[in-house]
Amino acid sequence: MSENEEIRDSKPDTAPEETAGAFRSELDQYDYVLPHDRIAQAPMRNRTDARMMVVDRAKQTIEHKYIRDIPEYLRAGDTLVLNNTKVIPARLIGLRAETGGRWEGLFLRFGLRGVWEIMSKTRGKLRPGEMIDLETPDGSLTGQLEVIARTEEKTLIVKPVTEDDAFTFLDKVGWVPIPPYIRAGRMLPEDRQNYQTVYAAQPGAVAAPTAGLHFTQELLVQLQKQGVAICPVTLHVGAGTFKPITADKLAEHKMHSEFASISEATVQMISRRRAAGGRTIAVGTTSVRTLESAANADAEGHIDSTGSNNIRLHAFRGYTDLFIRPPYRFKAVDGMLTNFHLPKSTLIILVRTFGGDELIMEAYKQAIEKDYRFYSYGDAMLIL
Repeated sequence: MSENEEIRDSKPDTAPEETAGAFRSELDQYDYVLPHDRIAQAPMRNRTDARMMVVDRAKQTIEHKYIRDIPEYLRAGDTLVLNNTKVIPARLIGLRAETGGRWEGLFLRFGLRGVWEIMSKTRGKLRPGEMIDLETPDGSLTGQLEVIARTEEKTLIVKPVTEDDAFTFLDKVGWVPIPPYIRAGRMLPEDRQNYQTVYAAQPGAVAAPTAGLHFTQELLVQLQKQGVAICPVTLHVGAGTFKPITADKLAEHKMHSEFASISEATVQMISRRRAAGGRTIAVGTTSVRTLESAANADAEGHIDSTGSNNIRLHAFRGYTDLFIRPPYRFKAVDGMLTNFHLPKSTLIILVRTFGGDELIMEAYKQAIEKDYRFYSYGDAMLIL
């Protein structure tokens, strides 16, 4: 992404160009038209008041409930898997010190010797040695970034001018990286709490695992009391989540790589409960990708390719670029809670691969007809 390109998500409500029933590419099959006013601009005041569509794959049925009703659909022996990544204030806003020109950036990752890799957007071209004055959410100019180099991927290597550690400095100067379809990316103070799960623990994400935003501590305690185990995994949602698919054939799309981990304790809990007949319910596509990466991680052929409950999970810590698309066969996940996703995105492809094309297409049709709220701050779908 060059400095003159916009840091953005894919278009939220683009009408398909093809005529009905005639698709120009595999990707076109994952397009749909969404009225712009269905894109939620703020979450529900009470997280559990969000609506929840319940999709039953075995019965081929669709029900309309609320998140607070999820205990009715989980049972003793099930395992609920949560992504405990924590969103960092990764959006950066400032001025070019030499020219006073506006500048925006997105923190991507820490590098060696205290440097950062970031996306950058400004008029013209930043040169090594240039300084960027950072503007904090309260309107003050606090701290600077020195431009060091440009990468082959057209991102920038910068060095923060500060004595603070990296996370402390980001907390001072960074803005919550609200997606562009929410208030054009403009952060409100309450987003610091709203755009974070109540169980966030491991800093590193530049976007929230949004299905998890629906849970409260009270709801999690209620589920535990009825015998549902709560297990954490970590996947740091990266900026590649926002990268649109441009290839006509899905097999040609290169999936972004994100750091993920699943502990031996989580593996043992899931494996023990699944062997006893319990289900593994993943909260969000990030938890799904982490679990399936763990199921695919063993190179010695210990994975049961039949899709039975005897699948062996393995503790995993590293980077995953798993792109779940047809004809992928799920090995570790029996159900999932997920929000409603952008058309033509890797996320909607994953969901339709899991839930079945016709059933999930009907679910999205009903969601639009029944005024469900879409995307990050929107409603959810439980697929069992």
